[in-house]
Amino acid sequence: MIHDRDMVGAFPVAAIERLPGAEVLAIRCLRGWSDGPEAVMALLSPAIGPVKARACLRAMGDVMAIVLRHGRRPIIRHGARCACVGSDEAIFAHFVMVPATGEREDAMLIASLLVEGPLLLPMVDAARQAGLYLYQAGLRQSPAFPEPASVTRH
Repeated sequence: MIHDRDMVGAFPVAAIERLPGAEVLAIRCLRGWSDGPEAVMALLSPAIGPVKARACLRAMGDVMAIVLRHGRRPIIRHGARCACVGSDEAIFAHFVMVPATGEREDAMLIASLLVEGPLLLPMVDAARQAGLYLYQAGLRQSPAFPEPASVTRH
């Protein structure tokens, strides 16, 4: 029997199809990271082109280098085609997107869950760069613009 304490970081918290496009890409990049840079480039290039994809890959590489080398514990990832999102993946995706929207203090707080204090600033700066590219890619993958807030939903 698997207990919740055995699933630290892997516990499913969302369905991947319910997340915004940019966060889905962040999770797919995280899942594909162990397959090498070619796998991540293959995810990003169709959405933002090879030049921006390389820049995003460099920024994501900076984030991943800090997390993998200095993380409080290893980040648990689900399989590449898994339809659910684990808690570590959700935190990582949210962390990458928060500084891209200008919420630097919130990003620092989230980063403190992942690494020690002296590494927060460089990790947040790299995440901001990666997040901006992922945000662009997510917008380009969206089928249409989102509904305006004034639209009646029921």
